[in-house]
Amino acid sequence: MAVLSDNDKQMRWFVMRDLKRANAKQPAYKQLAEKNIQVFTPMTWRIDMEDGKRVRRQVPFIPDLLFVCSSRETIDPIVFQTPTLQYRWLRNTWREPMTVSDTEMNRFIKAVSSSDSNKYYLPEEITPSMYGRRIRIVGGPLDGCEGSLITRRGSKVRRLLIEIPNLIAVGIEVKPEFIQFVE
Repeated sequence: MAVLSDNDKQMRWFVMRDLKRANAKQPAYKQLAEKNIQVFTPMTWRIDMEDGKRVRRQVPFIPDLLFVCSSRETIDPIVFQTPTLQYRWLRNTWREPMTVSDTEMNRFIKAVSSSDSNKYYLPEEITPSMYGRRIRIVGGPLDGCEGSLITRRGSKVRRLLIEIPNLIAVGIEVKPEFIQFVE
């Protein structure tokens, strides 16, 4: 194993992959949470059949995507021991893991946790025509969040689009009285 630099001891949000099956009993986000490592994975509700009954449960929106807040010093031994857990690497670099800034990640987590009616989008699903005006939320649980208003034809619901570039975006339902347009 290589010698770790001071940069490897710094706490950051790493973007990781979990290569286990989607129906695995112990996915990586549960394993890491048991080790008291802060993990976030965007979850969505799904209805499954279990013993002939319909069961509603939360499952990851993208089964292999998770965000881990820790240092490389802590994560590297876990990745080495778990063959199905991997870093996502930046393209055109030599083994430089993808990271997300604390402010961007905290804003995303705050937005996702504030609503039960989240609509997730993959980067290729967002078209330029969906982007509306820039808005800021004033008041309510999302106070201070900024993003774009999603415009969808025929929709009466207003959603704030918050994204982690090139990975995932979420549309959060917002009430019109909290919307302030940003010039």
